[in-house]
Amino acid sequence: MSAPIDLARVRSLFAQPGRIDASDFLRREIAQRMHERLQLVKIAPKQVLDAGCGTGADLALLQKTYPAAQILGIDAAPAMAMAAGKPSPAPAMRSLNQMLSRLLPAKAGVDTVCGDFGNLPFGTNSLDLLWSNLALHWHPQPDRVFAEWRRILRVDGLLMFSNFGPDTFTELRSAFAAMDETPHTLPFVDMHDFGDQLVEAGFSTPVMDMERITVTYDTVAALLADVRALGGNPLATRRRGLIGRAAWQRMLDAFEAQRRPDGKLGLTFEVIYGHAFRPAPKTTAAGEAIVRFQPRKP
Repeated sequence: MSAPIDLARVRSLFAQPGRIDASDFLRREIAQRMHERLQLVKIAPKQVLDAGCGTGADLALLQKTYPAAQILGIDAAPAMAMAAGKPSPAPAMRSLNQMLSRLLPAKAGVDTVCGDFGNLPFGTNSLDLLWSNLALHWHPQPDRVFAEWRRILRVDGLLMFSNFGPDTFTELRSAFAAMDETPHTLPFVDMHDFGDQLVEAGFSTPVMDMERITVTYDTVAALLADVRALGGNPLATRRRGLIGRAAWQRMLDAFEAQRRPDGKLGLTFEVIYGHAFRPAPKTTAAGEAIVRFQPRKP
């Protein structure tokens, strides 16, 4: 499964952290909802990876949750990875980190690296928890990403992720259809397809769920500003030329026709949550079956 996503374009869209700051409210809300789900899973990871860490807000959340663990962040945009690696400016936080560094193992703390989360620079069986918040839909081949994520997880390691589903931006697609036939949004993958991909990649008992979040706006300009702040359009098939005034007005009129009874404009986000474990292998490297048994007690 693949989509015409230009990864170089994705990196350029996220090259300036300040460009996406305005949409961080949604990432923080979804991170908190992911964290609530994570609390239901009893694990004590030694190494944790945030795949697509952005400027690192989730790294702090993960470090607070697992203070004895090494928290790693990876992002393909150099400016994002650099921002995520900066120490907190708060003196109280610095003193807390200094105290923890004396009490906890040397590897405890936060480290970041610039790289592709679909081709990770980590060894096989090296991490206990992989967390990814609203990053997977930026990759053209999520099925291959799942296979890579399984590779770096240890046996019984946990994958937990969120991303947008196909009902995201329905209002945007409808309005832009009045302007032209060019795709203006990502081809988001269905929740059930993700579940199938996880099984194909070798994960066990994947759990998927979904919810819809609607954000409201007073103006089309404010809505479009948030869409751009969420990343924009990285499709290789995107429109390259200028948009004429008449076509732009058709799009604006289509948005205005969607106003709710309260006078607001709505923008829908279908948020998919998933988690799965890496199971113990059923065969050896030579292809021999592994049979597990427990002797009877005398």
